Amino acid sequence: MANIAFIGLGNMGGPMAVNLVKAGHQVCVFDLSEQAVAHVVEQGASTQGNAIDCVQGAEFIISMLPAGKHVDGVYLNAESGLINHIAKGAMVIDSSTIDAATSKKVAAALAQKGIDFVDAPVSGGVGGAVAGTLSFMVGGSEAEFTKVKPILDNMGKNIFHAGAHGAGQIAKTCNNMLLSVLMVGTSEALQLGLANGLDAKVLSNIMSKSSGSNWTLDLYNPCPDVMENVPSSNDYQGGFMVDLMAKDLGLAMDASVGSQSSTPMGALARSLYAMHAAAGNGSKDFSSIFNLFNHSNNK
Repeated sequence: MANIAFIGLGNMGGPMAVNLVKAGHQVCVFDLSEQAVAHVVEQGASTQGNAIDCVQGAEFIISMLPAGKHVDGVYLNAESGLINHIAKGAMVIDSSTIDAATSKKVAAALAQKGIDFVDAPVSGGVGGAVAGTLSFMVGGSEAEFTKVKPILDNMGKNIFHAGAHGAGQIAKTCNNMLLSVLMVGTSEALQLGLANGLDAKVLSNIMSKSSGSNWTLDLYNPCPDVMENVPSSNDYQGGFMVDLMAKDLGLAMDASVGSQSSTPMGALARSLYAMHAAAGNGSKDFSSIFNLFNHSNNK
């Protein structure tokens, strides 16, 4: 079993750390939230008063942080960066969803110190984090992927080697851009049907058995009361927040500009989610975009 430091115990990081403990690893955790730390410690993890002490002697350091600036700061800050405290030969696994450029920057800086790095963002939501069924999209060398896969297997079901450093972030960005476009299209189609007198359950069943079938329709239906145990039937609580989808679409547009790619559907989805968030829906699940197309709002 491995000696692991886990930095960042939010809605995703906390359950991921718990699964590592359940797998028998020695896990030292750190987060600015004492409550988040206490919850994981109750499950068998240890903790230290700061991240620097937590990474001492760790073979693997896993981070799950909000944005690129946090990842850059945690590892590379001139005064408090972990880069000067992680053992040579250790492996850093960053599962934050950030821009590929920051992942590459951190990877290069750590490499100069003899520290391995992979970017390994996840898909699967809080439910997947708790169940240990996440998908990991890994950016790094073949040797680095081989080294981290046994650890990631404790937290996920599908572990993909996307390519070199930064490739995991690009894969995650592409996936979430497509997800947003599918959710917008599904919501628009369902609202069109409702406005013309169709029953949402009937229309959903028709489309799911036809060429319109997709994940957002079949497994995460955005129309309330069509499907049980999804956010739309719980006042859009839980799940993946609108604010997070808006953030990921911002990353997608940055990647699009940087590579001179044409992403008109992604750009439109970003505008729609920004509009939805600005109306006070940022903390709701991203399927709540369904309400943006409510025909009664347009009369």
